Amino acid sequence: MSLTWSHWYCSGCDGRSARGRYQFVFAQNGVEALETLNQDNEIDMVLSDINMPQMDGLALLSHIPEVAPDIHAVIISAYGDMKNIRSAMNLGAFDFVTKPVDFEDLRITIERALTNLEAWRAATASRERLVALENELDVANKMQQSILPTEFPRFPGFQIHGSMTPARVVGGDFFDVIYLNNGRIGLAVADVSDKGVPAALFMMASRTLLKSAAMGLKSPREVLSEVNDLLYDDNDAMMFVTLFYAVYDPTTGEMNYANGGHNAPLVVHVDGTSTVLPGTNGIALGVMPGMNYDETTISIAAGDTVVFYTDGVTEAVNEGDEEFGMERLKQVFTSHPVREADEASQAVFDAVNQFAGNVAQFDDITCLIFRRNETVP
Repeated sequence: MSLTWSHWYCSGCDGRSARGRYQFVFAQNGVEALETLNQDNEIDMVLSDINMPQMDGLALLSHIPEVAPDIHAVIISAYGDMKNIRSAMNLGAFDFVTKPVDFEDLRITIERALTNLEAWRAATASRERLVALENELDVANKMQQSILPTEFPRFPGFQIHGSMTPARVVGGDFFDVIYLNNGRIGLAVADVSDKGVPAALFMMASRTLLKSAAMGLKSPREVLSEVNDLLYDDNDAMMFVTLFYAVYDPTTGEMNYANGGHNAPLVVHVDGTSTVLPGTNGIALGVMPGMNYDETTISIAAGDTVVFYTDGVTEAVNEGDEEFGMERLKQVFTSHPVREADEASQAVFDAVNQFAGNVAQFDDITCLIFRRNETVP
């Protein structure tokens, strides 16, 4: 993989990352970056600052399709610069990172962008060879999966793990882990209405808008209101997304959350008992503009586990047409005490799959686990 990095303070050079996976080509500004793209057709991605002399990052984004239409761009912007971030996304940027740069977040963002690019190129190259809709949906499914988090670093005091098993066609489930300022962590799980390629595209737009709003706003209720209005503005297909968004502050052990019509998460305690999070008022996003969302704060005790999920879990059916339901979800943790976040996630999937048996899955199954360690630093 080869990348070009536009930044006013960079001197021209190229080299490889510590693990030898990427080759970087540096440019001092947007004009030089375009010249580099013209000369080097092996570049896969542009990583650019917005503020540069001669040609800024937004102008660079507008010209990239003219010289290199088959690459992805990631923009670096000041924290909370929502106007420029939105402009960048409208100009075709795949994602963004904020200053001061968290290099772990930057690495994950680069890998997501390149994974998505590979899936896109595979879809483009194979489009003429596809002979059935199933094949095309399979490619779209891989594109959808490529933007979901796949790495979950170990944090002091807590663990996170998420996974999604797609149905036979592409759908609209997604989850995300968003690294915020002051060590806070944003946690989201969502389900887009309908299925198929339109739902997958709406899901990708929803996820991008959520991340953008979360980086610029502190309150979960403000984030949901912002995303709701942005989705409604360009929603000709009249789709919607249910979304649960929470922010965990490791310094206080508190979690603030707002719910846009989604399933309420389950809190599992150390003794195996569990409770459903108190509800908040709020309808699905993208239905009506100007919606207000309530927000609630809870304390996460040491040893508590929060299970975020979509209705693909509780509404999975068996051969007798019974639903898995909330009580069976609670029983998963009664019989399997939670020790690790990834084990808790796997226990949910194993229980649902065993319950469904040979019945074909009709909906995506998504589960995001947050666990506060029993020994808190």
